[in-house]
Amino acid sequence: MLSKNIVAIGGGGFGRSLGSLEIEKYLVSLSNKKRPKICFIPTASGDSSLYKLNFYRAFSKLDCITSHIDFFSRTENLEDKVLTQDIIYVGGGNTKSMLAVWKEWNLHEILRNAYEKGIVMSGVSAGAICWFDKGITDSYAEELAIIDCLGIVKGIACPHFDEEKEREPYVNDLIQREIIESCICIEGNCALHIKNNSEYSSVDFGNGRNCFRVTRENNIIKKEIL
Repeated sequence: MLSKNIVAIGGGGFGRSLGSLEIEKYLVSLSNKKRPKICFIPTASGDSSLYKLNFYRAFSKLDCITSHIDFFSRTENLEDKVLTQDIIYVGGGNTKSMLAVWKEWNLHEILRNAYEKGIVMSGVSAGAICWFDKGITDSYAEELAIIDCLGIVKGIACPHFDEEKEREPYVNDLIQREIIESCICIEGNCALHIKNNSEYSSVDFGNGRNCFRVTRENNIIKKEIL
């Protein structure tokens, strides 16, 4: 049976420092390939050159066949590129702007097709929440907001849950006011691995971090470790 995988990373990884590459090793293991092909999509950072450099440094250490997709210089055939990969990794940055660019180029549909074909989907921050129905983003300078995302995975997701002090109060307030019923919250240095749309597991990079489903029960906010 074809296995479908999404790895949503709450914060950390090669974008901050190469370190021991624990989450990157985990991603590579999911491909079941000796030298998997991994493609980096840094749209949310405006195709940051430094971000791309760190990606190549990280995954070449793990003996991967690496490449990336640019949207702010000439853009290659996206379907040919994406559908020949083993792993897709989406970088962090401005989620709203990223999704707008993707829609203009129809990348959102190509990524959905890639997921259905068993290509591992992954990413950090913007690249974590983009796979869900909706995500909590800091794309706006003034405040956090809920935005529509790709809808490959059901629910609402929030990254950086323990790293940015405004995140947890914002989620709790949304739930208390019944704007949302629940939220999947991912701490930094941790990832949520979703297998076949139904199996949820928390992956710690070695810092004792977790992923939570936050809900309300008897008017009390409840955090359940996934």
